[in-house]
Amino acid sequence: MLLEIENLHVKYGNVEVLHGININVDEGEIVTILGANGAGKSTTLLAISGLVKISGGLIRYKDEVLNKTPAHKIVRRRITQAPEGRRVFGTLTVAENLNLGAYTSTNHERTRKNLEWVYELFPRLKERENQLSGTLSGGEQQMLAIGRALMSDPKILLLDEPSLGLAPLLVRTIFNTIKEINKSGVTVVLVEQNARAALKLAHRGYVLEVGNVVLQDSAEALLSNSEVYDAYLGGKG
Repeated sequence: MLLEIENLHVKYGNVEVLHGININVDEGEIVTILGANGAGKSTTLLAISGLVKISGGLIRYKDEVLNKTPAHKIVRRRITQAPEGRRVFGTLTVAENLNLGAYTSTNHERTRKNLEWVYELFPRLKERENQLSGTLSGGEQQMLAIGRALMSDPKILLLDEPSLGLAPLLVRTIFNTIKEINKSGVTVVLVEQNARAALKLAHRGYVLEVGNVVLQDSAEALLSNSEVYDAYLGGKG
């Protein structure tokens, strides 16, 4: 098991938003976490990244418990996140944003190879490498957010709503690239509201409702599950 979340509780102030969830991720998988707004999907990723404090349970990566590991040290463990809303540095160029993604790296040759890989995955970023990232389209900013996360050479890539606000054609492009990233050996944990696209891409999935895991199964089984269809897939192309 590469990543194990066991009985995870998270509170914001006095309000508990995760009520003891269990999620497992094997090496080489794409695992998607589905659910409505407020279900706790993003909080789960933030907890893995060390960006929110957990109030109970454990997060185990390989054989190491990460509960009290600071966020920058989690990046050094090769777990990185492309956050919801992209959050690129708009006053910096594409190349400068990507270089920031490699700030934990001391291996310059590895950083150079990662940059080449990112430009291979996203040729548009290479074309725009000297452009201020604030002037990029939403789709290009999403490419940049994923590329920046890849610059630290992750074993696990956490993706939070990569399709948010994108046109359908761009969504297909982004999801095809996620598949390529996974084929290269990167394990992916994908939080996504576009349930159909996520389940077509993923190996397994979990459904969260108000901070609890209510369903878990293979992606194929979840796609054909009538409860999931009615809640998340009905009326979607």
